[in-house]
Amino acid sequence: MLLAVGVLALPASAQTRATLRIGVGTVRTERRDTFPGASFTAAMVSPAVGYTSPTFVLQASGYLASLPGGVRAGNGRLQFWGVTPRLAGRWRVGIEGILTGTTRTGGSWTAAAHSVGEVLWSTRGWGFALGAGPSTGWIANDLAPRFVALHTRARTWWRPGGSTEWNFSLEPTRFFGSWFTDAGASVTVQRGPASLTLSGDARLSSAYGSTGAGSAFLQLFPGRLVSVELGGGSYLREPYQGFPRGGFFSFGLRLGSSRPIQAGAAKQLRPLVPEVRGDSQVVRFRFAGVHSVAMAGDWDGWQTHPLRSAGADQWEGAFVLARGLHHFNLLVDGRNWVVPAGVATVPDGLGGIVAVLIVP
Repeated sequence: MLLAVGVLALPASAQTRATLRIGVGTVRTERRDTFPGASFTAAMVSPAVGYTSPTFVLQASGYLASLPGGVRAGNGRLQFWGVTPRLAGRWRVGIEGILTGTTRTGGSWTAAAHSVGEVLWSTRGWGFALGAGPSTGWIANDLAPRFVALHTRARTWWRPGGSTEWNFSLEPTRFFGSWFTDAGASVTVQRGPASLTLSGDARLSSAYGSTGAGSAFLQLFPGRLVSVELGGGSYLREPYQGFPRGGFFSFGLRLGSSRPIQAGAAKQLRPLVPEVRGDSQVVRFRFAGVHSVAMAGDWDGWQTHPLRSAGADQWEGAFVLARGLHHFNLLVDGRNWVVPAGVATVPDGLGGIVAVLIVP
């Protein structure tokens, strides 16, 4: 549980990103039989890699830690989140899957798997989602049989400004014949080279008891690809792998972590205004040394449309668009999602940015 505080922030238009975190942390758990001592300090190395696009996110992360008494521990986590184009109005369907596992010196291991399907409704500033799915867990040498819990979820998000984001969730779960409900709230604020996240969680259950937790995570960017990370607080018991409730404090340096793009910087740029040609709007972009460029936008559910080469490193496309504000990204060589240089951007709802287009 020590290294679960690491965060991998990936712009949705940034294709692939890899980071490496090196740090130390202290954990105090409620039970002495889980780790060697109720309180311990560990050194850790935490690599992470992720790929994002406007419609899905794939992230893999893990850690290697040196615990007291010569004990070595490792963790791996694979997460996928995807969403369909708009099906009706602003409604879409999404799916999330998480597979995580830990191992420790002596052959002790645990694993858990979670999946949630949900329906979403969203605008640029806020949205909500309702979903449900199974969760399960395994513990080595545990005589208890494998189980499947019914996990339901309602969540909402609100972005009052480009540098602030609120998230709220309510997750009732039926676990071994009884219910518990997790309620969570968090806020992330960006100010210049700093990003601060505050979160609070509560678990409500007449069968398993009620408890709470809270944490703070600060990320500072002294350089373009370097961040200093400081976190502390507490976390709830993890029932699927048998981890007890505890508190933590961690400090680390992450390499390859790019500084978030500030909304203020985007406002200094202008939205793309296409050229009118008959009943169509024509857009042009300049890319040198590429084989193909396609464009995807929110006007048709983020479907990709190939642009044609117009010579001199220019790529051109014609669209029939309604008047008003639109958002788009470009797919270069069939694999790299980018926003064109010099065009205004806004948050995309996945932690990244999309370009802005206006039809007068």
